[in-house]
Amino acid sequence: MQQHFDSVIYVLGSAEIEAQMKNAPPLPIFSEEACAFLAALSARILADVEAKAYPDVVTLGFWCRPASIHRMQHNYDAKENRLGRGIVFHVGPSNVAVNFAYSCIAAFLAGCVSIVRLPSKDFPQVALLCRLFSETLAEFPALVPYFLFVRYGHEQDVNAHYTQMAQTRVIWGGDATIGEIRRIPLPPRANEITFADRHSIAVLDADAYLAASDKERIAQDFYNDTYLSDQNACTAPHFIIWIGTEIAAAQEVFWTTLHELVRTRYMLQAVQVVDKLTQVYRLGASCEGRQVPMPDNLITRVRVAHLTEELSAYRGGSGFFIEYDAKELSEIRPLCGLSCQTLSYYGIDRDTLLQEILAMRPAGVDRIVPIGRTMDFALVWDGVDLIRTMSRAITAV
Repeated sequence: MQQHFDSVIYVLGSAEIEAQMKNAPPLPIFSEEACAFLAALSARILADVEAKAYPDVVTLGFWCRPASIHRMQHNYDAKENRLGRGIVFHVGPSNVAVNFAYSCIAAFLAGCVSIVRLPSKDFPQVALLCRLFSETLAEFPALVPYFLFVRYGHEQDVNAHYTQMAQTRVIWGGDATIGEIRRIPLPPRANEITFADRHSIAVLDADAYLAASDKERIAQDFYNDTYLSDQNACTAPHFIIWIGTEIAAAQEVFWTTLHELVRTRYMLQAVQVVDKLTQVYRLGASCEGRQVPMPDNLITRVRVAHLTEELSAYRGGSGFFIEYDAKELSEIRPLCGLSCQTLSYYGIDRDTLLQEILAMRPAGVDRIVPIGRTMDFALVWDGVDLIRTMSRAITAV
């Protein structure tokens, strides 16, 4: 029997649609229906006047355009005979606006139906994307039961209701959120994907940076990786590692160039200033960190003499960077523990960097990407292949 909760707001879909979802047949991975829908959604996003004001929404539009989907599909063999597992219940993160859309699109490409708990924060991008999904679904009425976007508080009974409907549960959130929702048991054949608290690192070659002719573009790329999400995204680097011979000169130019960009584009609130100052004191008291003078509070730099695994507990947001000058790349190993997600780089050969990381055999580091591309979503995320995890293979002998 269909349950109804007064606390649930149906942003996309309805209680009637929810009741129909269990009857929506699983689709093959990268189905014709999914590719056609995403092509239409991409075109609608990229043509929408309101969407142009939000770089993260435009990026989503490019990510799901036909050429991009076709490239992703090359990584999967059609002969695997994979169908979606069924209903996927997504718990979106509260601090990243567009993540929920990537999550449910990945599930749709895997052949699944999605119930999405939207971010609790009132992001304008969320309302915009819900409108664009709704407008696109009007062109594909048969796909209406494949998407349900809801909003509600921290009601465990609602979480339990949607968990019992699901064959896969996806939790994007902090460790506390994962622990709370995991108190709700999954159905016997259901699986779970969790994305916990992580931190990320940027490594820059000082000599290559000083030789670069496009320092303003590098600043813009770094700004996109960090300030666009207030460093709330797990992909945003908190640790800045410098290698090379002209580190001091490179730091002076890099931070000055970035500061000019931040000064013109970023609004720092008083509470953020207090939070960053608190982190400076905590880090200084525990790890011998020393704050580097800057013109104002827009960029906060703390230089440390040693890298330890415990440093990840002192990372902050809103332009808070822990900086270290390394003689060898191998010195970053203490930061590459289980909680380390993305390693971004500038001026270093990608394959050389990959081999260095593999030689370290770290518990963490799931992604190695150039600076400026840390937020590029991929179907393998945090080391998890989302398509294969949210689908099942049918074998014939």
